[in-house]
Amino acid sequence: MELGSIRQFLDSKTILVTGATGYLAKIFVEKILRVQPNVKKFYLLLRAADAKSATERLRDEVIGKDLFRVLREKHGAGLHSFISEKVTPVPGDISHEDLGVKDSSLKDEMWREIDVMLNFAATTNFDERYDVALGINTLGALHVLNFAKKCVKIKMLVHVSTAYVCGEDAGLILEQPYHMGMAKKGGEKIDINFEKRMVQEKLNELKLEDVPEKEITSAMKDFGIERARLFGWPNTYVFTKAMGEMLLVNFKDSLPLVIIRPTMVASTYKDPFPGWIEGVRTIDSVIVGYGKGRVTCFISGPRSTLDVIPADMVVNAIIVAMVARAKQHSEIIYHLGSSFRNPVTVSNLHDFIFRYFSEHPWINKEGESVKVGKGIVLTSMPKFYTYMAIRFLLPLKALQLFNTLLFKKYQDLYTVLDRRVKLVMRLADLYKPYVFFEGIFDDLNSERLRIISKETCYETDIFDFDPMNIDWEDYMMNVHIPGLVKYVMK
Repeated sequence: MELGSIRQFLDSKTILVTGATGYLAKIFVEKILRVQPNVKKFYLLLRAADAKSATERLRDEVIGKDLFRVLREKHGAGLHSFISEKVTPVPGDISHEDLGVKDSSLKDEMWREIDVMLNFAATTNFDERYDVALGINTLGALHVLNFAKKCVKIKMLVHVSTAYVCGEDAGLILEQPYHMGMAKKGGEKIDINFEKRMVQEKLNELKLEDVPEKEITSAMKDFGIERARLFGWPNTYVFTKAMGEMLLVNFKDSLPLVIIRPTMVASTYKDPFPGWIEGVRTIDSVIVGYGKGRVTCFISGPRSTLDVIPADMVVNAIIVAMVARAKQHSEIIYHLGSSFRNPVTVSNLHDFIFRYFSEHPWINKEGESVKVGKGIVLTSMPKFYTYMAIRFLLPLKALQLFNTLLFKKYQDLYTVLDRRVKLVMRLADLYKPYVFFEGIFDDLNSERLRIISKETCYETDIFDFDPMNIDWEDYMMNVHIPGLVKYVMK
């Protein structure tokens, strides 16, 4: 297989992107507009009530971001007209049929014009309501597929999933599809239609009992975790993403399908500039908490490897995969991570953040430098629970007793601290599978793609996605952590 010119492939193409305000989606759109200004058109699906609201979201949440500063410098005063010509915001919602696009003439135009579709839309909250996660991550994937099948010129559907659809698998995890109904444990098959009915019945039951909305949210979150763990997944997010993959593989027919499974996505490595980040993700919450002096212990299995990949490398891989697979009718899955070829460990990260915040202390609201210690590393959950009991739960029990004896004098303080401890315990439970994760993501398909790219494409440097090129110390110390601090402090 020969790739030829990637920019030539993108020339005059019309591309639909769902989840267009998401982190990876924005980087994807910016990259193509910058390296191939002759792309014909982007349709960007945004959750919005109408065209005016969609246009405002495009301006404020996509084009207005610092990510687009290189494009702004390139086009100057002409950027607005360039964006108006190339980008059409589309109000819609993938949790509805036909992506919730109400304008029939716009919908017909899209079906006539679209060459490539990319589904970035997802709810990535581990603790999401089951009805919401099922609607977006599972049924939304099917709605995207059905919309793609109506596009007369369609060459490719790219679906962005997550490597962690593997659940709590250990050892070498292959780039293999999930077929309909496959569960990770138990003899029962997953019936997605049954899951839909159960969700609706649960909601109806809660509403009939006149349960307040806050309690409905809590109940639906618990219900999602319960269903996920019944079938062998640790949380609602990865369970619903796995079911979304099942629907795509089962119903794609002859449509060329690429499933992209990134691991933990971090800030940009170098493109359009190093260190751009939006949102505090997985490991980032630990980094920020440590810098602020709030995280004083680390939970890590002795054989655990962090699997981190910069966002621009994920986007480069997506673009190269689009070109490579446009004429292939079988689905293919790409793991995009670093654990197989260039791993970084929790102890590496621990060292990086200690050194970084020792040299560049966090400045708190009072303008004071926060001093950080090396911290304690806990290598099992029993050790974590013991640490929490001694450090927090026993003092909290003492406070509760004093509060009772002193006629609820410290009730507000007790309530705040109790809520914080419960939150930490719930988050520990949710993140436990990843802290002690012992899987390594095989990336044979991605490596083949890299080899083909290097051998048959002269634009390899522009679309680099080789984790072997990452110097983790330099990236973490000089790119990712400074970028994260800048984002949180702004």
